[in-house]
Amino acid sequence: MSEKLLNWAGNHTFQASRIHRPTSVGEVQEIVTGATKVKAAGTRHSFGDIADTEGDLISVEGLSGIYELTESDNILVEAGARYGDVSRFLSTQGFALANMASLPHITVGGSVATGTHGSGVKNPSLSAAVRELSIVKPDGSWQMLKRGRDAEFEGAVVGLGALGVVVSLRLDIVPDFQVGQTIYEKLAWQEMEGDLDTLLSGAYSVSLFHRWASEVVDQVWVKRTSGASGADYFGAKKADGPRHPLPDMPTENCTPQEGVYGPAFERLPHFKMEFMPSSGEELQAEYLMPRRHAFAAMKALDAIRDRIAPLLWVSEIRTVAADDLWMSPSYGEDAVAFHFTWRQMVPEVMALLPEIEARLAPFGARPHWGKLFTMGAERIRSLYPRSGDFIRLAEEFDPSGKFRNPYLERHLFC
Repeated sequence: MSEKLLNWAGNHTFQASRIHRPTSVGEVQEIVTGATKVKAAGTRHSFGDIADTEGDLISVEGLSGIYELTESDNILVEAGARYGDVSRFLSTQGFALANMASLPHITVGGSVATGTHGSGVKNPSLSAAVRELSIVKPDGSWQMLKRGRDAEFEGAVVGLGALGVVVSLRLDIVPDFQVGQTIYEKLAWQEMEGDLDTLLSGAYSVSLFHRWASEVVDQVWVKRTSGASGADYFGAKKADGPRHPLPDMPTENCTPQEGVYGPAFERLPHFKMEFMPSSGEELQAEYLMPRRHAFAAMKALDAIRDRIAPLLWVSEIRTVAADDLWMSPSYGEDAVAFHFTWRQMVPEVMALLPEIEARLAPFGARPHWGKLFTMGAERIRSLYPRSGDFIRLAEEFDPSGKFRNPYLERHLFC
């Protein structure tokens, strides 16, 4: 019997006929050349089948090299390198990534391909830090694309695995900096209604953790690069100790709090590299829309909070700056992201997602490519002005459809 892999949450079983774990680009080229259908996967933190195939599955976790810095503003890494490892290495050299996601465990290649983001009104997605990437194409050759040089670059970065297997990426970096993280509790609805944009812009990174049980937001995570933490934040009171976003979960899994400053890589993620944030028995969905619609979108969802809350562990609301990557959920306009960590109640969650999507539709909400959603291809294409260009680019790179899979057919190409 062939080996079967589960995704991180355990809600999806990969259907690949063969699973490969190459440790060199040459091995990737050989596998791709000999395959009829092929996809690549990293830490398998996607909640759907974006990285799945009935053919050959390439795990890039063995391609995890972090190359020595040769310049002061960028670093070259292999696609399977994890953000936590990259950022820890950079800190030893006096540098940092300007933005990180909640989890440091995820691979660079998978995060970039799906438009994954961190938080901050001035911080674009993780994908926006890419200045160069190398892709193995269907015939086993590889092509390097560079920002500012290649016309295809902005279409290839958030590539959804449709163009080929990305094997390395060059990332922008910044001088290392310090961050202090403070948790505040019980943010009243009227404070958000008054000026939610200012509230979300009040620090380097701000996240609201909400369980949709009432008009009071449970926690506000504020990450500052300067200044002391006050006793309150827009009326929410400073927590009297460390907190975890999920009820009854150990706080030692979380990065240092209580306003104590430390290296950016130890504060920008919510969770420590050495711990997983939960048991994995969860589902996730996320939608990004123009930031100017943030409070109106909250109101739209608050109308069905009695249906959301029973299925939910917690929801996170945070901001992402605009980028120019064709298939990025924050393409073209500063965004607000509504993230949902659901209990692993698959039928109930999947039945609720269409209503959430309908309520967010007036605000142009785009789904996170690596989470659960139910939108079809026609709707998704309408949300991305460059979707037609991306489809043509994918067909140019992969005319035989070697990297095509049911996910891409269902959500984009049909």
